[in-house]
Parts: sequence; structure tokens; C-alpha cells
Amino acid sequence: MNVTFNNRDPVYLQVVRYFKEQIATGSIIAGQEVPSRREIAASLKINPNTAQRAYKEMEEQGLIYTERNHPSRITTDQKILNSVREELILQAIDTFLESVKPINVPVDELLALVKEKYVANIEE
Repeated sequence: MNVTFNNRDPVYLQVVRYFKEQIATGSIIAGQEVPSRREIAASLKINPNTAQRAYKEMEEQGLIYTERNHPSRITTDQKILNSVREELILQAIDTFLESVKPINVPVDELLALVKEKYVANIEE
């Protein structure tokens, strides 16, 4: 497990984002068992309470579920799993738009540049 923490966002939200990224890329699949809160805390060198808060947040979002006396697992709800990918894409787009907004680039030019760059990165 490799997470690089930033100083801007709460650590527990960064842990949640890590799991979302793993779901979106298929590294973690529906129904897969996730490490215990203590294992995550030890692995990431974070406070166990922070790991607990991250798991609580993921449970509230429906990303994981925990049955009594069983390990937590990634949801099998396909609607939630599909929304994770879309959420990450929209967040990236919002961040990108905020950074280019001051430049005042026409939409057509912006889309052409993004498409060109995206295709070039795929071909590498």
C-alpha cells in the first residue's frame, strides 16, 4: 500500500481517496476483503483513530460494508462502484478548470489541446 499524504487535506479523506482510486482502476474489486483498521494504520503509519475515521467515512458512502465479526469488504453495489470513477474524473476536471480559468482559453481551443495531450500520453 503506497499513499503519499499531502498537507492540505485531512489524512482520513486521503485514505478514502486512495481506496476510491484503487476501485476505479480495478486494483480492488467488488466484494474484496480490505485490511483491518489496525493493519491500515500500521501500514500507512497513521493513527488508528484516523484509520477508523476513514473506514467510517467509507461505510457512510457505501464503499465498504462490515458484517458482525467479519472483515470489511468492498461493496458489490455496481451503482456505487460506477459512481466512484465518475466522481474522481469530475474532481480532476474541476481542479483543471480552476487552474485554466484565469487564462480565459476558448472552450474549443481548450478541448483540442486536452484531446491532443491525452492522445499523446496514451501513445507513450
